[in-house]
Amino acid sequence: MIARLAAAGLMVMLAAPAFAQGTQPSNQQQNDQNATTYEEKVVVTASKSEEQLVNAPAAVSVISTETIQNSPATNIGDLLRAVPGVNVSQTSARDVNITTRGATSTLSTSQLALVDGRSVYLDFIGMVMWDLVPTNPDEIRQIEVIRGPASAIWGANAMTGVVNVITRTPRELARSGRGTQLTIGVGTFNRNVTGVDALGNPLTRDESSGSMFYVNGSHAEAVNDRWAFKLAAGYLTQDPLPRPIGVIPNSFLTPYQSFTNEGTEQPKFDGRVDYDLANNNGTVSVEGGVAGTQGLIHSGIGPFNVSKGSKLGYFMTRYQKGGRRVAFFTNLLNGNANNLLAFQPNGRPLPLDFNTKTFDVEANDVKAIGTTHVLSYGGNFRHNTFDISLAPAPGADTRNEGGAYAQDEIFLGKYFRWVVGGRVDKFSSIDNAVFSPRTTLMIKPQADHTFRVSFNRAFRAPSFINNHIQTTILNQVDLRRVAPIPQLSPFIFPISAVGNPGLNQETMTAYELGYTGVLKKRATVTAAVYWNNTDNGIYFTPTVFYGATNPPPGWPLPPAVLALLALNNPPVVLPQSFTYLNFGRIKDKGIELGVDGAVNRHLNVFTNYSYQWMPKIEDFPPGTGIADINWPSKNRFNAGFDFNYQHLLGNMSVNYTDSAYWQDVLDVRFAGTTDPYTTVNAGIGVKWLRDRVTTSLKMMNIGNEQVQQHIFGDIVKRQIVGEARFTF
Repeated sequence: MIARLAAAGLMVMLAAPAFAQGTQPSNQQQNDQNATTYEEKVVVTASKSEEQLVNAPAAVSVISTETIQNSPATNIGDLLRAVPGVNVSQTSARDVNITTRGATSTLSTSQLALVDGRSVYLDFIGMVMWDLVPTNPDEIRQIEVIRGPASAIWGANAMTGVVNVITRTPRELARSGRGTQLTIGVGTFNRNVTGVDALGNPLTRDESSGSMFYVNGSHAEAVNDRWAFKLAAGYLTQDPLPRPIGVIPNSFLTPYQSFTNEGTEQPKFDGRVDYDLANNNGTVSVEGGVAGTQGLIHSGIGPFNVSKGSKLGYFMTRYQKGGRRVAFFTNLLNGNANNLLAFQPNGRPLPLDFNTKTFDVEANDVKAIGTTHVLSYGGNFRHNTFDISLAPAPGADTRNEGGAYAQDEIFLGKYFRWVVGGRVDKFSSIDNAVFSPRTTLMIKPQADHTFRVSFNRAFRAPSFINNHIQTTILNQVDLRRVAPIPQLSPFIFPISAVGNPGLNQETMTAYELGYTGVLKKRATVTAAVYWNNTDNGIYFTPTVFYGATNPPPGWPLPPAVLALLALNNPPVVLPQSFTYLNFGRIKDKGIELGVDGAVNRHLNVFTNYSYQWMPKIEDFPPGTGIADINWPSKNRFNAGFDFNYQHLLGNMSVNYTDSAYWQDVLDVRFAGTTDPYTTVNAGIGVKWLRDRVTTSLKMMNIGNEQVQQHIFGDIVKRQIVGEARFTF
């Protein structure tokens, strides 16, 4: 169950397993603690230091290991969908985008993602490829989500929030008595879709059912009281999801583009070794792994097919003692893709070849000063190298960035706490240093109840593509509705895309009123109201248009016709070049409410509701308006339960997502609004052989509703998976 905040009974820190390197309770101990639900507090953090949930200076949600293992979800997007304030869009079998408290998009750029404190945010394009998180789901202790800005601690790109995947240590897995695990799943999903043509006539396409298969295995062993290790591997393959048919529901009635859809293959491997120093002097960890992917990634210029063999490799080593942590990691991303709709002037598909390297060293510590201050501080330095086919930037193919933060939690008597801090970051690609302040006043009428008033400022740095893209593609426009001339339908013309090295960072200024409380040691109640202002948004913007004085190559009519086409309703304009520009302010605000409680030792229930007002814009260029940005779903509602009784376990949930507006693929002809949708999901399992074997049936979208989460994305329908989990 999502956000079982006070049921886990163990201290888990947001920054990484480095914050929880000591002795961990066994699985059986955890189950015993879960049986006495809400008698012990879960300790989480939004500041890289240990804090009880009710004392965290930000809105935080937690997905427990039980939820991860029992949920019918097969990707992290479906796991996070039930977190209040989190917007998720799945556009293909492998492509998932996540944004907190704002509209998501085909390339969500403002949400930082971590695995054990290691950033997996891709600086070259400014997004997260969630399928490249090289972690076996059975190893995950929990997933923590900060809902709201977090640059004051985490630096760039934690503008709308942070998702941190926290894995179990090798010793923790070995001591559980279940150090060896194997999970096998086989599934099928429906691929029949409906749509309408330009005249409103219904269309139907019946396809054979798609299939999926996954296998994950891991082994952990404590060699002695010093050494412990774990190895993990996994593989997932899935057929393509069905494409929508007919026309996009907008004034242009644009037909959905025809291209060969793709499924996905995702092999993964991880290894980790821990060494516990003598006399409790800390733990040294060394780990590495590789994750591969294949399949579609949607973008503003259409879908790219990421080729088989594309992969992210990583290496990380760290030292941890209490709150003191020193770490180094490197991410090595290599792969290639071809666009399925955009072509070069030579007629070949637009290629995207990428080879990037990230090297990061960081350190942080926590100290108590007297009885009234807890000081957290630290910093990092990162070096990136880029070799990107779309951005050939000789002499500018590296980026350096560094930052430092400090935060003081001040205890002002029995009823008040004040958190104040900030971080300074300097990027070689940004002229000035960026300051991200943070302050939260916490009012505690009782130990288990906290009211928060907070202010944050966070930012997203321009990606390497934003700064240095340089390519030319062919575009086409169907002019039959305005000029039924064979030579013009469709008319193909070139567009150039050029990066902007002078971009400033996007900045979010956020205000929040929040409450977190535990009622009668039975239920955790959360509430938040927030106001977010995003300035200097980075937009891919046409800067020059073809016209009477500069017609496109091959234009067969008098140039003056171009001016007449621009007067049509809707207008027909042909852009000549695009670049990235900073402009405008977007104002978002919303409400989040949630209850997560225990009926008894076997049954837990949850419900939450989010409302996001229609965004407002200010200072946008003339000729642009609210239709030039994405709009999030106004209403989102989630409810469900899970149970664990004797040899039976299971869960059920209902998720409702309101309509949303999308304009971030190709041009205005492809903008549109997705329909609201409701999905019912359930799973039930039986434990055998003293709980060593668990067989489960997991179902997503039981009602087989036709769900389209992005106006240009694939269709998601009913999915059924049979799973067997073995532990030794």
